[in-house]
Amino acid sequence: MANATESLPVAPCQENCFSRTNFTILYGSPSHLFSVPVLTGVTVACVLLFAIGVTGNVLTVLIVSTYKEMRTTTNLYLSSMALSDLFIFLCMPLDLYKLWRHRPWSFGEVLCKLSQFVTEGCTYASILHITALSMERYFAVCFPLRAKVAITKTKIKGVILVLWTLALLSAGPIFVLVGVEFENGTDPARTSECKCTAYAVRSGLLNTMMWVSNLYFFVPVCCLTVLYGIIGRKLWKRRRNHRERGNRQTVKMLAVIVLTFVLCWLPFHIGRNLFSISSGTLEMYQVVQYLKLVSLVLFYLNAAINPILYNLMSGRYRAAVCKMVGLRRLRRRERRGSHLECFMRHADNLET
Repeated sequence: MANATESLPVAPCQENCFSRTNFTILYGSPSHLFSVPVLTGVTVACVLLFAIGVTGNVLTVLIVSTYKEMRTTTNLYLSSMALSDLFIFLCMPLDLYKLWRHRPWSFGEVLCKLSQFVTEGCTYASILHITALSMERYFAVCFPLRAKVAITKTKIKGVILVLWTLALLSAGPIFVLVGVEFENGTDPARTSECKCTAYAVRSGLLNTMMWVSNLYFFVPVCCLTVLYGIIGRKLWKRRRNHRERGNRQTVKMLAVIVLTFVLCWLPFHIGRNLFSISSGTLEMYQVVQYLKLVSLVLFYLNAAINPILYNLMSGRYRAAVCKMVGLRRLRRRERRGSHLECFMRHADNLET
């Protein structure tokens, strides 16, 4: 059952600075904060990203699960990340609903909590996957002989299971942090909102989860910067070694994925932390709301862009896509011989 929100001077700001999609207005009761043209543009962009992202990520999962030669250790991570992105896109309709009609919330307490839990848990899972995959590439490049023995597909599947478990446990407090609440002295049918609860603000849980979210972003970014610095240095020293060609291509693709992830998430973290250290003025709150609007689009861009990057940077992925959708262009290439299969096997040996 919904609880009444206490009347705190800056409670709306505090309660909504954690979430990416809560756009509550400080004063007055309009159903949305932004102009209709702005909302229309954001909605069109999100719908296009939905179409691209769902198609690309479904293809990624199908390719890795269908073609045995594509089940490399790297691709196991990437297919798991694609699954995470698909879950994120499942929550897009609710995000767009809140953008257009923030109140009243008409979908109940369970869906409010569950949608926030899924997006938060999948975000943590993506970060952990990127970090683990980068560490695997570090060992493959810097300690190739040990990596050949230590990094196996069976072990990677176990690691992926652990990563998902850790991510979902980290997101667990969302079930207490978020709920459906309404203002005192108002009709819940008109003012109910899906947002951070007053209890989360009073108890300090909101601040704790903000620290957890910051740690999940900034600590991996620092670690990845160091790792790719070391990997780049090693590969530069071996630049004349043709055996490192597969590693170089994989590392380039992963570095682009990491950079894209950082660029897509940085505005959200900057906006939220700026508001946290500010005096909580209305002007700052409005700036944060627009940053969060940009962050919403970037959030779904990050979930949609990885398959595009795979297609642009991986010849093996392009070949597998062509093979899956049955393009004749691939068949003409296959007539020249079994070069594609040989190439896949050779690259598989390099990556694993």
